[in-house]
Amino acid sequence: MEISAAGRLEVRITAADVGKRVSVRLLTGAEDTTEKFTDTVGVLTSWDSGVLTITRKGGESVRISESSLVAGKIVPAAPARRRGPSAGYPELAHVSSRAWRPVESERLGAWELRAAAGFTRRANSVLPLGDPGLPLDEALTVVRRWYGDRGLPAYVQTTTGAEGTQELLCAELERRGWTREVTAELWVGGLAPVADRADAAGVALSRSADEAWLARYQRKGVSEVALKVLGSGPSVWFATLPGEGADSAPAAIGRCVVDGRWAGFAAVEVDPALRRRGLASLVMAALASRALEEGASAAWLQVEAENAGARALYSGMGFSAHHAYHHYRDGSS
Repeated sequence: MEISAAGRLEVRITAADVGKRVSVRLLTGAEDTTEKFTDTVGVLTSWDSGVLTITRKGGESVRISESSLVAGKIVPAAPARRRGPSAGYPELAHVSSRAWRPVESERLGAWELRAAAGFTRRANSVLPLGDPGLPLDEALTVVRRWYGDRGLPAYVQTTTGAEGTQELLCAELERRGWTREVTAELWVGGLAPVADRADAAGVALSRSADEAWLARYQRKGVSEVALKVLGSGPSVWFATLPGEGADSAPAAIGRCVVDGRWAGFAAVEVDPALRRRGLASLVMAALASRALEEGASAAWLQVEAENAGARALYSGMGFSAHHAYHHYRDGSS
């Protein structure tokens, strides 16, 4: 917190600092309580009528009365990373987008409208990487119409928690009645440790998702559109670890897209009866080894906030969260 030369806490932020990352301290109890103060860090997304709104790294918005502030300051936009490859949000946004392409897309300024017959929100949402070239309300009208013409709900994918992410856009969508439905995180880590984690003998690699791979995939009845999305990306690999019986579904599967220095992992799934045996590590090691051969050195993946098992696995592999991403649905649809 900011402390004056006289040793007093000071509020050194104003409404002019909306859009900046701040740290504030506020009074929460009486003078004689042990829990007198609480701190909040995030992006200042509004300051109206004596109330501040701060969006935290995970996307949660906190409303704070101006009268409760005892200290506040602007802080660096992104704290220094302690592990994992160095990467900015724009780079990762483009890499992750190329790894999961829609079957139809259209530009609206720097926004990309994406559709794939409803197969996953990622492939059926707006990717807003800049100015849409229209005032926000007009841009959202175009978005609603575009998705409505395709019989799809309108979604906007946004991000929080890193330099250059979209806390302000999140706040504007919420003011307009858009509802956040899903929050997940994009994690990054070194690729070599993933390859070295296990002996991947017995894992088969293929350029396409065959019937065996699809038999283990969590989404059943995969359509031709879904197969196009699964097969999209600069260099796509599918891994299959056979099951114990000749006619059984695979014990584990995974998907990896190699794109320059990056390898992106997805669809890592294990037979529920065979979990906690290191099979996910086997599949990822096989994919990581192939990605290293193609020149990649860094890895990324996406994990939902409530998936404790996956988070523990990936943390043990050296991955850590880079930023959070969210899907906002139009409240009028």
